[in-house]
Amino acid sequence: MKKIALVLLFCSAVSFAQQDAQFTQYMHNTININPAYAGSRGVMSIFGLYRTQWVGLDGAPETGTLSVNTPLNNSNLGLGVSLVNDRIGPTTENNIAVDLSYSIQTSAEAKLSFGIKGSGNIFNLDPNKLNPEHQGDPQFADFKNKFTPNIGAGVYYHSDKGYVGLSVPNFIETRRYDDNETAIFKELINYYLIAGYVFNLDRYEMIQFKPAVLAKMVDGSPLQVDVSANFMFNEKFVAGVSYRWSAALSAMAGFQLNKSMYIGYAYDRETTKLNNYNSGSHEIFLRFEFMNKYSRITSPRFF
Repeated sequence: MKKIALVLLFCSAVSFAQQDAQFTQYMHNTININPAYAGSRGVMSIFGLYRTQWVGLDGAPETGTLSVNTPLNNSNLGLGVSLVNDRIGPTTENNIAVDLSYSIQTSAEAKLSFGIKGSGNIFNLDPNKLNPEHQGDPQFADFKNKFTPNIGAGVYYHSDKGYVGLSVPNFIETRRYDDNETAIFKELINYYLIAGYVFNLDRYEMIQFKPAVLAKMVDGSPLQVDVSANFMFNEKFVAGVSYRWSAALSAMAGFQLNKSMYIGYAYDRETTKLNNYNSGSHEIFLRFEFMNKYSRITSPRFF
């Protein structure tokens, strides 16, 4: 059964439109999908995340990401660098991206930011994990360290209370092993729309509520919509739930360890028949920010 699951996972990943790695806590990991986010927090921010999906299923996706983004001095520019390692079945992808943003002050509280992303992807396939009839078959040689560049862009409108963004991280479609007009692996254009807003539920702002949504569209796959609702208590503890339409239900928790450091965790449970073959998905992240006495942030940001 596990070998069958591995083959199914591989086929689903490489026979149709390949989507970017997905994250339940997307509201904290915006830099990976929208380059206009770079520098928007007003301080240098370091973010690391690890996700293991469908635990107990051989060949299930595992994703690790590390990013740094910061405003540049007192200018309107922001800079970000991110690394993503994504493994599924016999395939491994490593992606490095550089983001540059420019922000315009639209009001006393809000900014409109524009961003561009330049990235490079290294794709590897280990055919031995597919148990081929002939080990070392030369037809798979083209899948070793296959490098493809790409470029993306985004726009991000934000204030201390809310945000909305639209982005396309990769404008260039890539096809691997394009034989007789049949591509074994395709990476198509992914379109993202994100939005969220923070509501104060009491006069002392001790309880805050933030609904958020992410919509992702890619040719050849169903529209993916994630909706979430998080509560922050006393600017320290966060708890919430998320629902990925027709896919998974998630529980989320986070804690502001100090002014600079925040840790978050999410657990997903499938709402499809795939739930019968795994014990769920886990996602954990840590964010560290370099605060100083000149920092404009006076309280923890909810996004």
